Amino acid sequence: MSPAPRSPQSDCCPLAPTPQPRRLPLRPIALPAEHGGWSLLLEPLVLALLLVPSAGGALLAGAAASLFLTRHPLKLALNDRRRGKRYPRTAWAERFAALYAALALGCGLAALALAGGSWGWPLLLAAPLALLQLRFDAHNRGRDLLPEIAGAAALAAAAPALVLAGGGDARVAWALWAVAGTRAAVSILYVRARLRLERGAPAPGRGPVLAHVLALGGMLALAALDLVPTLSVLAFGALLARAAHGLSSQRRPARATVIGLRELLFGLLTVGSTALGFALGR
Repeated sequence: MSPAPRSPQSDCCPLAPTPQPRRLPLRPIALPAEHGGWSLLLEPLVLALLLVPSAGGALLAGAAASLFLTRHPLKLALNDRRRGKRYPRTAWAERFAALYAALALGCGLAALALAGGSWGWPLLLAAPLALLQLRFDAHNRGRDLLPEIAGAAALAAAAPALVLAGGGDARVAWALWAVAGTRAAVSILYVRARLRLERGAPAPGRGPVLAHVLALGGMLALAALDLVPTLSVLAFGALLARAAHGLSSQRRPARATVIGLRELLFGLLTVGSTALGFALGR
């Protein structure tokens, strides 16, 4: 029997290669994209470690950073579960969330063994705020104003925890929570309003400015009680001036990245001024 005739196409056109499955990018799953969140995390950690450096505080800082990293993949996994779906990213999100949570637990247990449990009170008080943010995350509403401020206040609780873990003064510890939490709240209000203005949308300019005025008044009251240094008050005065100008008609247009970088610099100013003020007793 003679062989079957070959198709002309088989000689001139080889079969197309089998398409390879697209590789899943892991960085967007493992790391949050919000750069402002990193600033809200690092400011209380740096401030506390500058004032009361300790091994226990460093371990707690590692636990706080790990918990911060846990939120993003956990939010992705919860959103997928809420939709009743399992995407290729879902398993990786669950793995990263479990890894970060394990790191946080390990660092926390090491800090407990090294520094005792006196640092736990601020975190216990901040837990409802963190749970509130997670509840909004589970319903894909983590960018609402309430959960953003609640989450930032929970992150700021790391400052008193680190101070207490290092054996620092309890008055200083609670004062740092007030400084870091207030700074985070007014920063969120300002950035949200400023970005709306840059997009041409109406923004409540008076509300954020009034919040800055109240924050400055609160710092003045704490300074009068000798709980925060005068340099902290001056830093909040600079924040008020920034908000008043940045939300006025005299502001210059700026991109979101520029606004974020400027806010990072104001955060460093607040941290540096407060740390220097405590160190100098001013």
